Formats: sequence, C-alpha cells, structure tokens
Amino acid sequence: MAIVHKIYPAGFAANCYLLTADGKRAVAIDPAQPRVKELARRAGLNVEFVLLTHGHFDHIGGCAALRESGARIGCLDAEKALVLGKDNMSEAFGVPVSAFQVDFTVRDGEKLSLCGMEIEAIGTPGHTAGGACYLCDGALFTGDTLFAGDVGRTDLPTGNGRELTESIAKLFALQGDFHIYPGHGEDSTLGYERKHNGYAER
Repeated sequence: MAIVHKIYPAGFAANCYLLTADGKRAVAIDPAQPRVKELARRAGLNVEFVLLTHGHFDHIGGCAALRESGARIGCLDAEKALVLGKDNMSEAFGVPVSAFQVDFTVRDGEKLSLCGMEIEAIGTPGHTAGGACYLCDGALFTGDTLFAGDVGRTDLPTGNGRELTESIAKLFALQGDFHIYPGHGEDSTLGYERKHNGYAER
C-alpha cells in the first residue's frame, strides 16, 4: 500500500507528493521546489523517480536537484517539449528553473511499476497538451486538471477548453471513488467532485 507524503509549497508553487511503499524508495509527483530533495531526505526517502502531471515552472522547480541525485524524470510524450521549453512559463513569470532532462515518457493508460508500486498514467490534456493524472492505490494525483471545487485554467500555451472538459469527464467516469491530491489547494475525493464540482454537469 502506497503512503503519500504531501509537501506544501513555500511561496507560490505546486503541491508535491512523495509516494513510498517501503518507507525508503519514493516516487515524487511534481517536485515544485529544490527544497523537496532535502525534505525527502529528512523523511528517510530516496527519490528514484519523478512523474510530472505537466511542465509548468511551478511544478518542476525541484527536478534538477533530484535528477542530480539519480532520480529519473518522466512525463507524457506530448508534454516533453513544454517541460523543456519557454512554454513552461518560467521566463514569463520571472521564476528561474534549473535545466534538466526528461529521461522517459509515458502513454495514456500505461501502467508503471516504480519503487514497488503500480501507478497508472491517465492522459488529461486541457490545462496543457500533455497533461496527465496518476492513479495509485486509491489515490488520484490530478495536477492542475482537477482541484477541490474547480478545474485548471486553459488560457496558457497549449491549453484547450474543449480538451479540459473531455478530460474532466474522463476522470468522473472512472469506476469507484478515489482520494484526490491536486496540484494546488486542499485534497478532495472524486465522489465529492462528481456531485459538487461545477464541471460535473458539463
């Protein structure tokens, strides 16, 4: 069973999540800031893999530090260009991000076996063209696709309102209920969002 450590950002950045099954090896989802590396170390975790829900600067700021320590970084193939280019909005928002490389890409529906955990990638374009959510042991990591009571914006490069609406419908159609860990704000559940999120009726 995966254990989830939630790291709130210091200042403006995304929530980061550290997933571990054995209390030693971890997968980081959206390591937003370099401080994630030290916080993982303090928790006794060695981050071996990074999964990105998308490539905006506020989700990738800690990637370089973790990669220098040996972590391998992955995202959807359609997101790779944004992660590594100016569309990650780092320059536009004046927040420098240390350069790093993407080591592997994943496909919609692909099931990954990482650090003793099974993690399914779900392609959810809309906020960005290669946005993804990740499902692991009843936990759904939604990045900036789905928030508690809201959804992601679509007015940044590669964003698309129609695609986001389709992606939200795709998540709501998943069988069962899941704990939602979003890119910003507080947690929710998929069951609650199906009933109360304004996008549920679209």
